[in-house]
Amino acid sequence: MGYVGLPLALEFIEAGFPVAGIDVDGQKVSQMREGRSHIGDVPDERLGAALATGRFSAHTEFAEAGDLDIVIICVPTPLRKTRDPDISYIVSALDSIAPQMRKGMLVVLESTTYPGTTEEILRPRLEAGGLKAGEDFHLAFSPERVDPGNKEFDTHNTPKVVGGMTPACTEMAAALYGAAVSEVVSVSSTQSAEMVKLLENTFRAVNIGLVNEIALMCDRLGINVWEVIDAAATKPFGFMPFYPGPGIGGHCIPLDPHYLSWKLKTLNFYAKFIELASEINANMPLYVVGKVTDLLNEMEKSVRGAKILVLGVTYKPDTGDVRESPALDLIRLLEDRGAVVDYADPYVPELRTNGSEKRSVDLTPATLATYDCAVIVTHHRDVDYQAVVDHSVAVFDARNATGGMKPGTCRLRRL
Repeated sequence: MGYVGLPLALEFIEAGFPVAGIDVDGQKVSQMREGRSHIGDVPDERLGAALATGRFSAHTEFAEAGDLDIVIICVPTPLRKTRDPDISYIVSALDSIAPQMRKGMLVVLESTTYPGTTEEILRPRLEAGGLKAGEDFHLAFSPERVDPGNKEFDTHNTPKVVGGMTPACTEMAAALYGAAVSEVVSVSSTQSAEMVKLLENTFRAVNIGLVNEIALMCDRLGINVWEVIDAAATKPFGFMPFYPGPGIGGHCIPLDPHYLSWKLKTLNFYAKFIELASEINANMPLYVVGKVTDLLNEMEKSVRGAKILVLGVTYKPDTGDVRESPALDLIRLLEDRGAVVDYADPYVPELRTNGSEKRSVDLTPATLATYDCAVIVTHHRDVDYQAVVDHSVAVFDARNATGGMKPGTCRLRRL
């Protein structure tokens, strides 16, 4: 019942379905029962309204939920340290679901994973009790497309892709989602549906990797990469702007391409674009550290002992999500070089990183003046970057948050 499961559950409740939400985190379950949301995009009022209908219950055990007609799996799919897929959360969920299987049920996997997971992992485990997928129960895949913090597109108005193990499975899944979301797009198989999500996020990862390398080229050539991108974006056809940055983060973009490349390696295919883009993106925090070091050197300061303030630690603007954020790598790399690093982020009051607890500092003129360099990592809209420039000794801007601003006495450098 995380950032995917809870909003989806509310859509079904608001469409008239009774819903049981299951999560192994007892604290989250207790909060939901009290009408307190743990998801930033879900206000307490909306959760409270769902509880008031009497159609929503929250549990820590699958067996507590009673007989269910439909089960939707929305568990995490991280990577192991070896960058291989970790589907242990899916398997754990299946271990709870399999004993409860009965005829006529529909099981849908939403967790991002490699093509073939639904057929190769879900099907045999759910059939272990003697029921047959496509005959006795329906089995489908529908990739989650949640974009945390997006005010324009949410679970309801983002088209829902579905692919079943059989045409009847696809039809059943499409009917389910069609009752709760605005548009359903059916594809021919679970494998196609699984590949849809990987294409979406690999497309982004590869293009971000390309524009990050363009930024490195422009740096060598003495060209303003932001000006180049903005001018190129005026072409009304054949160009889609992507922007460089200090690295990629979040629950999808840094992880999902590795699911695809891992699967392809089992088929003796090496996904060169994916691997190269991942390497470029992974090296961007180190590149930013190098540029910050250069900026300190201009002031005849060493990175060792320097006081550095990281502005923004979330992986994207205007959200409190720090998963896989490049800011975490940046802080670690700077501290490993002897810098004293603090951070300021209005969405993250406390942060554990590199083995220590930190608290967000207040962005006052007096505070900014005490740091040797401020590094803009995440461009939150409600931060006054002109004030940052006006009161900082030096600023390295990895997001072009200060584009068009005059530096005054501040040493201002951009990616």
